[in-house]
Amino acid sequence: MTDDDSASLDAALVAFAERSPLLIALDFDGVIGPIVAHPDDARPTPEAAAALARLAPIAGVQLALVSGRRLADLAAVASPPPGTTLVGSHGAERGTVTADGEARTEPLDLTDDEAALLREVTEVVTAMATEAGGWVEHKPTAAVVHTRRMPDSDAAELERAVVARMEGRDGLRVLAGKRVVELSVRHATKGEAVNALREELGAAAVMYVGDDVTDEDALATLGPGDVGIKVGPGTTRAEFRVADPAAVADLLTRLADLADRPG
Repeated sequence: MTDDDSASLDAALVAFAERSPLLIALDFDGVIGPIVAHPDDARPTPEAAAALARLAPIAGVQLALVSGRRLADLAAVASPPPGTTLVGSHGAERGTVTADGEARTEPLDLTDDEAALLREVTEVVTAMATEAGGWVEHKPTAAVVHTRRMPDSDAAELERAVVARMEGRDGLRVLAGKRVVELSVRHATKGEAVNALREELGAAAVMYVGDDVTDEDALATLGPGDVGIKVGPGTTRAEFRVADPAAVADLLTRLADLADRPG
């Protein structure tokens, strides 16, 4: 990031912090915590965790973690502060972190057709992943093929094969991300989730920070006065870009300094 880019981002943070109420929505993996080989090993950086703990109790600030992870897994690895809204499975799951640090999840029930399709799809992609050396994560609404622990060429081949096999199936949404292919039986996007949170809060401004292709749905919802930030390389709708989770921790710390103001 150039000095001019840094100055523009800081000016946007200053203007953002002057408004109220604020919605600060963040992806988890690759944003407040680095991407790791096994998802269960992921954790927020200490600096990001400290900044979120400062932001959470500020009047007029609502934190939200918006992730493709299962909500229960997101809560376990992120350890978000009380009051944080949790959005899992790209918007299919919603919950809140209670005062005692527990994640309270809103009920989610599949229809009979959705459940049958999910069982069928899971069986097929599990066989494909097992043969190729990948693995499958099971979510309430989806099966997710992970290829991060595979050689690059083998991973790309498995991802292409899964997409080719599953794309176009009635009732199935295929999402290809960074070394994952998610096969969901319920339509939900991060953009829809952010729009719903904005409306519920009556937010005067929204910040969204993400690093993956699925985050572009959320970034696309932002308008004047909002702040969109892309982490790392790649095409994006975001106005601003930072390098990595360490840079995200820095901007969250700066935002906490700005938002935690007298009066």
